[in-house]
Amino acid sequence: MLLAVDAGNTNVVFAVHDGIEWRGRWRIATRADRTSDEYAVWLLTLFQHTGLKATDITRCAIGTVVPAALYNLRRLSREWFDCEPLIARAPLDWGFQIKVDQPEEVGADRLLNSLAAHTKYRGPLVVIDFGTATTFDVVDGDGAYLGGVIAPGINLSIEALHRAAARLPRIGIGRPQAVIGRSTVPAMQSGIYWGYIGMIEGIVARIRAEYDAPMKVVATGGLAPLFAEGTNVIELSDPDITLEGLRLLAERNRAPILSRGVNRD
Repeated sequence: MLLAVDAGNTNVVFAVHDGIEWRGRWRIATRADRTSDEYAVWLLTLFQHTGLKATDITRCAIGTVVPAALYNLRRLSREWFDCEPLIARAPLDWGFQIKVDQPEEVGADRLLNSLAAHTKYRGPLVVIDFGTATTFDVVDGDGAYLGGVIAPGINLSIEALHRAAARLPRIGIGRPQAVIGRSTVPAMQSGIYWGYIGMIEGIVARIRAEYDAPMKVVATGGLAPLFAEGTNVIELSDPDITLEGLRLLAERNRAPILSRGVNRD
């Protein structure tokens, strides 16, 4: 079975695929100083609830945008699952061209999203990921990655608004019933929600105009369904795109060999 690890700026998601389906998904807050043993105790306890064992894992694939977290995730794979992890990086066989000036700077999550979205939905398409940052990634009809747009994430914007304005409270994100807020909190919720809807519609329209062809729009991330409710621009919502990208990447690339007794970090 494959252990897929998607380490983002906010959460690390672990998932197990048995070759047919995903057997479980679990998330934990991202902390660069969390040790491999801490991950293992937490994860193996959750394994028990789905009938999984450490020996069921034969491969591990890691995608991370947090370099400081990689060391302990590698150790988790090596010491607890006895396998050398495949690290999602630009030099691997992705099955498509990465047509940007500096491919090594592209976040692993953006390439993984592009791989899975093109495989499942075909292109041309735009993949919107509602994470710590909100990203728009452009994939052409052949699956090539063309670049994209990076904007502040919703929660970052909420926190910035609260911190910068002394009288404004910290709010939760939700779809407001009306655009015109009758008090401070509804007005803030409207600004965040409909402001992001406007940004989504505006950026997608400009991408389509620049690409000069029809493009599907796929959204992923925990807030994707919420924002898909507010606009017809988002055609598909898929919460598992990044994990599916890790699975597909592991299928395309040979498993690294675990070398014992050698410092591999």
